[in-house]
Amino acid sequence: MDALAGLLDGPRARGAFLLRMVMEPPWSVRIEDRAPLCLMSMTEGEAWIVPADDTEPVLLRPGDLAIARGPEPYTVANRPGTRPQTRIGPGGICTTLRGEPLAQSMHLGVRTWGNAPDGEASMLVGTYLLDGEISRRLLNALPALVLLPGDDRGSPLLTLLDREIARDEPGQSVVLDRLLDLLLIDALRTWFSRPGAEAPAWYRALGDPVVGQAVRLLQNEPAHPWTVAALADRTGVSRAGLARRFTELVGEPPMAYLTGWRLAVAADLLRETDATVEAVARKVGYSQAFAFSTAFKRVRGVGPQEYRNGRGLPDRQQDLPMA
Repeated sequence: MDALAGLLDGPRARGAFLLRMVMEPPWSVRIEDRAPLCLMSMTEGEAWIVPADDTEPVLLRPGDLAIARGPEPYTVANRPGTRPQTRIGPGGICTTLRGEPLAQSMHLGVRTWGNAPDGEASMLVGTYLLDGEISRRLLNALPALVLLPGDDRGSPLLTLLDREIARDEPGQSVVLDRLLDLLLIDALRTWFSRPGAEAPAWYRALGDPVVGQAVRLLQNEPAHPWTVAALADRTGVSRAGLARRFTELVGEPPMAYLTGWRLAVAADLLRETDATVEAVARKVGYSQAFAFSTAFKRVRGVGPQEYRNGRGLPDRQQDLPMA
């Protein structure tokens, strides 16, 4: 597994919230859904993304792609100073600022929502609803807002998503989930390759001849009964030297990194395979399902079986955006 693949292996949309938003000025939408990650791209017109803190608003033009990291709120509007008229809460619930429902009045068709069918601004929106769909390591690697100008990107994925988002075909939600994953991976690959991009510490550490080898060993063999001594032996350095340098470059000790990686791999196995919890535990290096379940719940907040069953996963809402 190369360094970038290790970072980008996380996106796994499952019933993601996808829609086309069509708006006529003046308009302003306050986003308070607490979603871990949202992708936005204009197909027509322009929009401003206004963070909740004091950072400068960002202008989004056709072809640009913005990635907003939650859970902090932000505003999307035709102008930075336009007062919000609409609020998007957890699960994509759309209301006025006073809490009055707007789902029916702003429903414009399959996965299409807005205040005017022929509005001058049209935006594609794709939202990951749960933390488990995006690896914590990836989220921690991102700033609150990433903007990729259209000139920097030649990907046809936005065009494909624009074509597919309003279709109502069998299995369409799965098609859109995978398109969103590919779009995110493509965008992040572009962003991390730009000069001055601040990759996470563990990603940069992969360039170190010792620590990089250690990280790859842990990633490629998570089920191995690793100890710091065994890892040091495989990398040809002392145990104390490896522990010190690994913690310095990666930001956490080797065994803490291994635990996080094992649980990330386990989360994917639970969602994407029919393997039993006990089998998943063995595949990621736990000899007992109980120990694995305890560690998983401590990190994810729910047990493995609850996670597999999608506990807390909002209902799919493709047919009635902003339900």
